[in-house]
Amino acid sequence: MFFVNLFFGVTVFALAIIPMLVSVGGLATAYVGAAIAIILAGIGSSIGVGIAGEAAAGIVAEDPDKFGRVLLLQALPGTQGVYGFIAGFLALQQIGAFGSLMTLDQGRAFLFACLPVAVTCLLSGAYQGRVSVACMQIVAKKPEESGKALIMPALVEFYAVLGLLGTILLLQGIS
Repeated sequence: MFFVNLFFGVTVFALAIIPMLVSVGGLATAYVGAAIAIILAGIGSSIGVGIAGEAAAGIVAEDPDKFGRVLLLQALPGTQGVYGFIAGFLALQQIGAFGSLMTLDQGRAFLFACLPVAVTCLLSGAYQGRVSVACMQIVAKKPEESGKALIMPALVEFYAVLGLLGTILLLQGIS
């Protein structure tokens, strides 16, 4: 998992720095920011849901009656992709208001405003999947405690929400 996170960290850095090194306009730089928010959050969710799905499949194979309880734990990491999509959509709406008159500095502002949701959702989606797997073990052994098992992955979710809020606040500050 460390190498996956390192790879994505380098990818985020490269995508953020490329528009500054090459001669592209502000509009293209802003679109890169919106794309990063959507893509990296989606990757984080995909990783988390995939990890949790593997564990859920094993539990349901042993006891099909636990499907409903583990399904929610598997679905939780999917919310990060939604947050990235919301942030990207909000950025695209605001980019449209600027049109082709956007300066490079404004484009960079959009790029950096989209990074909090991109990075927090990438990492929290993957880690929430891991926490969900651990909590599925609670459900597998003590199904009556499934409510408690939902609280732990929800704590990881909190940081994805903070990333989304940070991006929204930063987007509002762009003029």
